[in-house]
Amino acid sequence: MAVNDVVSDTLARMQNAVARGHETCTVLQNKVVRALLEVLERERFIAGFEEMDEGFVVTFVKDDEAPTVFRRVSKPGQRIYVKNTELVPVMNGRGIGVVSTSEGVMTSAQAKSKGLGGEYICQIW
Repeated sequence: MAVNDVVSDTLARMQNAVARGHETCTVLQNKVVRALLEVLERERFIAGFEEMDEGFVVTFVKDDEAPTVFRRVSKPGQRIYVKNTELVPVMNGRGIGVVSTSEGVMTSAQAKSKGLGGEYICQIW
């Protein structure tokens, strides 16, 4: 099955797995997905991930701080680009925004501190 938007598919799989109480889920392989998972691991929203033949296997955090909402902002049909001055905290700092900048994929807070804007990929809280 061909997936047009791998990032949206990844976010949907992760949100469904968290809602069902699964400890892991499998997502498709892609450079942007790998960068997104690295940001989520660095921010401790997921416990980790490893590369397998069929894709990445994501392991979720086992506490009440696990994210429950994975929302795609920029979509293939309507890309959303933001300046560093337009980046605001997600859920009053309880969540993160993920931005693809010229220096790579990073949280919106990191992009704002570096003075970078870019494509606003998603919000997670």
